[in-house]
Amino acid sequence: MVSVALSRTQAADFVELTKPRIVTMVMVTAAAGFWMAGPSLAQAMSLFHLLVGTMLVAGGANALNQIIERDVDANMRRTRNRPLPTGRVDVGAALAFALLIGTGGVLYLWATLNAMTAALAALTLASYAFVYTPLKRKTTVATLIGGIPGALPIVGGWTAVTGVIHAEAWILFWILFLWQLPHFLALGWLFRDQYRQAGFKMLSDNDPEGHVTFLNATVYAAALVPVSMAPTVLHMAGGWYFVGSLLLSGWFVALSVRAFRRRDDAGAKSLFKASLVYLPALLLLMSVNRIG
Repeated sequence: MVSVALSRTQAADFVELTKPRIVTMVMVTAAAGFWMAGPSLAQAMSLFHLLVGTMLVAGGANALNQIIERDVDANMRRTRNRPLPTGRVDVGAALAFALLIGTGGVLYLWATLNAMTAALAALTLASYAFVYTPLKRKTTVATLIGGIPGALPIVGGWTAVTGVIHAEAWILFWILFLWQLPHFLALGWLFRDQYRQAGFKMLSDNDPEGHVTFLNATVYAAALVPVSMAPTVLHMAGGWYFVGSLLLSGWFVALSVRAFRRRDDAGAKSLFKASLVYLPALLLLMSVNRIG
């Protein structure tokens, strides 16, 4: 009984390395890209392959992130109880696990779908783990760089159906990219003291009054308005989506402006929570009102 309990505990620690909530969101965006590409009934099984491969690649990238940042995670209140800082998982075992599922996911997508989707997955993993993660300690530009691997999975969903990247896929990319920036800027403000202590370079570091942080969040939220309505212009989604995206994006901008005016934790928390509602609502509306 004891060995079974330990085995389950260790398995849970390895699962925690993958950051399951983030993986779930990545899978949702990949599925949205797949659906918007207009798959045929014969491609139904491709969605399963996409989700499995995406889950493995995203999990591997997140595990590599935790391996690289294990020292700073130990110094942050919200991350110090993760498996690596506490020693519950050995670094060597974690690295083997991350490389196994990450590269395995890329190869799985290549074998079951196509080379383009696999290449996008490989780019996502490499840019997140080996470009974005180390840059977080060097420059505030890392927030922008991190938006790239965060937005690529929805493009991978599109190419899982088509095998190529069309203009419509780039619109989906820019929706995801722009959405992430207010989301992470608000999060960065809320945990600014912990990030500063850990050595991460955030806009909030030299912005005690929040002017730069919340102004940037507002600008990126405003840029989402025309980009979010582009699927209707490109005949990807219908009129209901156009109206809904305008209302959703307008609401998101309004909360960004309010956060800029307040420049406090309450405003940042409202903006962050709104970002968690905005993206799923927009993707759901787009999917429901997709033009065949």
